[in-house]
Amino acid sequence: MIPRYTRPEMGRLWDIETKYQKWLDVEIAVCEAWAELGEIPKEALQVIKKKARFDIHKIDEIEKVVKHDVIAFLTSVAQNVGHESRFIHKGLTSSDILDTALALLMRDASDIIIEDIKKLMDVLKRQAYQYKKIPMMGRSHGIHAEPITLGLKFALWHEDMKRNLQRIKKAKDTISIGKLSGAVGTFSNIPSAIEEKVCKKLGLRPEPVATQIVQRDRHAEYLTTLALIAASIEKIAVEIRHLQRSEVLEVEEPFMRGQKGSSAMPHKRNPVGCENLSGLARLVRSNAMAALENIALWHERDISHSSVERVIIPDSSILVDYMLDRVNGILEGLQVYPKRMKDNIDRSYGLYNSQRVLLALINKGISREDAYDIVQKNAMKSWRTGIEFKKLLLKDKEVKKYLTVKEMGEIFDLAYYLKNIDYIFNRVFGK
Repeated sequence: MIPRYTRPEMGRLWDIETKYQKWLDVEIAVCEAWAELGEIPKEALQVIKKKARFDIHKIDEIEKVVKHDVIAFLTSVAQNVGHESRFIHKGLTSSDILDTALALLMRDASDIIIEDIKKLMDVLKRQAYQYKKIPMMGRSHGIHAEPITLGLKFALWHEDMKRNLQRIKKAKDTISIGKLSGAVGTFSNIPSAIEEKVCKKLGLRPEPVATQIVQRDRHAEYLTTLALIAASIEKIAVEIRHLQRSEVLEVEEPFMRGQKGSSAMPHKRNPVGCENLSGLARLVRSNAMAALENIALWHERDISHSSVERVIIPDSSILVDYMLDRVNGILEGLQVYPKRMKDNIDRSYGLYNSQRVLLALINKGISREDAYDIVQKNAMKSWRTGIEFKKLLLKDKEVKKYLTVKEMGEIFDLAYYLKNIDYIFNRVFGK
């Protein structure tokens, strides 16, 4: 069942009617190829192309009896075509149709996701430049480290998505493979020319060596790529969730007029959108694991992968499309609080300058070990007492031997930390 939040293009792509239509497209393309080789009368081909259609409800009724979806589909089509339907599915096995049609669906899904990523990259680039010079505290282990800018976070996410764009293009190429080589891939009852002609017509490449199926590492590559995209989205979502915490409150995801955050506490503005994205990423990752387990099948094929793929491929495609659209909206409407960022920078009493003090003392000739002890002693006292780090350093006899008030002032200059922002942006976005 397609979730209610699915966007129309991706939802229609995985609709049952679209699946059967892709099956029919492949079957007719095969009939055309046979006709080109003179193995199907042209008159029969015209009848097939004119009359070939299916009835979803009829397929369901037939399948209840035959317990085979492709046979049920072919029977429904045959009922519409009549006698000339004997040429349909000539020399083929079910997987020839299933796998080739599935490649068409995954290829089309990839195109939608590629466009989603490009749109998200546009938003990330725009926000990166808007907040390029807005300082905020960089954190490691959740603890204040040294200042960065909010724009750098957007630039980082843009670079993440640039890699994801390359990955999904590669995955699209990997799964754009058709297979029309018969029961175990040996072309026993169908010439290789049919596969060549049909794949060319459909914009696919033939599987160089097939069994009864297209090999499932291809599908696993597609699904692990979707998992990487989902993980990148979760990375953004987790960061926003942290930055929205009441104790931090440097950004907030959009909160619409009339929106309610809690049934009990009217003051709540919860990052529910980002929390949803974190949860959905777990599903996409689990689906990728199932795809990896589908690779090893018995001999030339068993059917253990089939039931899994009917769930994981549509679901992951739909979920990633939704996730990309939703994170796009969150980032476009992100509420940013530069004053709070500056206030949070000041909460650590200037301790983020500790490395600069350390290096300055080393440059004056003190050993690294001794300099580290001096700086750490004052840093821990600042953190314990709430006294500004700079004030403590200016009173320290050891520090005063080596650093002047003027030098200390230069060390504690916030602009120092932002001097290479342009350089980093040029590496990400170009000049």
